[in-house]
Amino acid sequence: MATSVSHSPDFRPEVSVTPPTHDGLYFWQFMIAGSIAGSVEHMAMYPVDTLKTRIQALGGGSSTVRQALGSILKVEGPAGLYRGIGAMGLGAGPAHAVYFSVYEFAKEGFSMGNKNNPLAHAIAGVCATVTSDAVLTPMDVVKQRLQLKSSPYKGVRDCVKRILVEEGIGALYASYRTTVVMNAPYTAVYFATYEAAKRGLKEVSPGSDEDERLIVHATAGAAAGSLAAALTTPLDVVKTRLQCQGVCGCDKFSSSSIGYVLGCVVKKDGYNGLMKGWIPRMMFHAPAAAICWSTYEASKSFFQHLHNHNN
Repeated sequence: MATSVSHSPDFRPEVSVTPPTHDGLYFWQFMIAGSIAGSVEHMAMYPVDTLKTRIQALGGGSSTVRQALGSILKVEGPAGLYRGIGAMGLGAGPAHAVYFSVYEFAKEGFSMGNKNNPLAHAIAGVCATVTSDAVLTPMDVVKQRLQLKSSPYKGVRDCVKRILVEEGIGALYASYRTTVVMNAPYTAVYFATYEAAKRGLKEVSPGSDEDERLIVHATAGAAAGSLAAALTTPLDVVKTRLQCQGVCGCDKFSSSSIGYVLGCVVKKDGYNGLMKGWIPRMMFHAPAAAICWSTYEASKSFFQHLHNHNN
């Protein structure tokens, strides 16, 4: 009599070992890594951003970093350097989640198999910034208005409410066109420089892709951030003037045209006015880029190790 041998059924679902994206990560993991990186970057460098806003917002003066810092500490104390940080906290995470996830997938699509294609990196960077700026711009307007000396707003909620009631929702996007025009070349230079610098540094100190050292990402990010920041300072001045117009003595513009605002700045402050705040802007973007990229790559590595462990 034949004996039937029963086997325990295998209830393990068939899963794909490789996630459906490049770098072995899922879309949501790029978003989380980007969100963490953006939040850490902006929170760490926020006081420098406050100095830049103070210098750029009011025309006619020749305020330096030392003068702006001394004035804030004397009148408002250290807390003055962090006024408006809540707005950036609300905007930076979601915006950078969009920024890095779009960048990764656009880079993959435009590279066409060539990971060292600088044009693909530049195009991907532009795609990333156009989408993320739509998320960040309203909170950036709120943040800069709160950073101003003697700001009339009590906080983030009060600022948003008063802008919507007194100026309409368009005021939150008055600088969006300028921001995109500024950040498109900024990001193109930034990503092309970052990828080139990272590649060069890895050739000097070779290592496997899985074992890239954070110092490489930090150094490449700092180089890319400082160069891109310096080249786009005039447009950043326009953005700040548009976002702060009509508040705390800042000029009010009859048009949000970039050319019109540039002309007003030159007429009032001369061509030197277009470079106001370039020092704190570089002071912000060089370390901020280093912090952002090293945090982002560290987060990616965490998820990659997690996948390798589970597989």
